[in-house]
Amino acid sequence: MNLAQDLSKLYEDVNPAVVVILTEEKALKQVGAYSQMISSEGLGSGFLISETQILTAAHVVGVAERVLVQFFDGEIIGATVSSSFDEPDIALITLAFPKKNASVVTLGDSDRVKVGEQVFVVGAPYGLAHSLSSGYVSGRIKNGNASNPFTNSEYLQTDAAINTGNSGGPMFNLEGEVIGIVSHIKTITGGFQGIGFAATSNIVKELLLKRSIPWSGAEIFPLSEDASKLLNVPQKNGLLVQRVVRSSPYGKLGLRGGTVKATINDTDILLGGDIILAINGIRFEMTDETLKKLGDYAASVKSGDPIVLEVLREGKIIALRN
Repeated sequence: MNLAQDLSKLYEDVNPAVVVILTEEKALKQVGAYSQMISSEGLGSGFLISETQILTAAHVVGVAERVLVQFFDGEIIGATVSSSFDEPDIALITLAFPKKNASVVTLGDSDRVKVGEQVFVVGAPYGLAHSLSSGYVSGRIKNGNASNPFTNSEYLQTDAAINTGNSGGPMFNLEGEVIGIVSHIKTITGGFQGIGFAATSNIVKELLLKRSIPWSGAEIFPLSEDASKLLNVPQKNGLLVQRVVRSSPYGKLGLRGGTVKATINDTDILLGGDIILAINGIRFEMTDETLKKLGDYAASVKSGDPIVLEVLREGKIIALRN
C-alpha cells in the first residue's frame, strides 16, 4: 500500500471524531461616536476524546456565550467550556449530553515527534468541514516555565495548510494519534504561507487532563508596572478585564468587561472594565511564583467553593463574592 492509500485509510478512521464548533460571543463595535456590544459568530474545529469531552483551541471558545458542536453525522449538541489556557491556546469543552455511538481519537506522545515527520490536519477551513491537509513537522517551539500553567507552552511547527476554521482541529501522526491542537499561523497576507503551529498533545495532557483548572469565563490583559501607573492601579500589576461571559463563574460574580477601545504598546485592548487586584487573597504580580500560586489554587477549587475577587472599579476597590 502506498503513502496516499495509507493516508486515505487513516482519514476514514479518524474523520468521524472531528467536529465543527460554532460559537456566539460579544464583541465591541464602534458606531459613530458610540460603541456597543454586539453578537459575533465564530467557527472552529475540535475532536472527541470521549463521548462527552472535546478538545479545541482556547481562542475558539474562550469567551463564547454559546457553543454548539456539529458532528460528522450532522447532529448538533450544545456544550460548555470546562477549562481553557490562553498561552498554549488549548481548551476542553463538555457536551450537554453524551454523543451516541461516539467516535473518539487518542492523544499520542508529542515528545517522540521528530522534525521531518509527516503529519496531517483535519478541520473546517473557511467552513469546509472535514477537510484534510498534509505536510511535515518543521520545528518545535517551547516557552515559559513548566511549573507555571499560565505561561507554559509548546508548539509543533508545520507546513501543513492551516486556514481560518482549522483552529482547534487535530494534527495527526501516521499512526492516527493526535499529537497537536491547531493554534495559529505566521502570515503577512492573512492567508497561509507555510508556517503553522499546533499546541503539543503532551501540553494538553498536563494542563487540561491532569491539572484541570476550571474555566473562569473572563478574557484578561495583564498590566505591566508602567501600564498600571497609567491606569492609577494601587499596585505594580493587575489584570485588566476585557470581556466576561455572563453565565461563567466570573460573570456570575458581576465582573465587568471593557467598553472603550484603546492601544497600549501597539496592543489593542478594551478599557473601562474592572481591574483584578487579588483572587482569594492572592495579590496579582507578574511573577512565576504568583502565577504558580494562582495555578495551584485554581486546580484545587471545587464547584461551590467561595470565590472573592478584589477589583478596582471606577477608582474604588471593591470585593466581588459568590
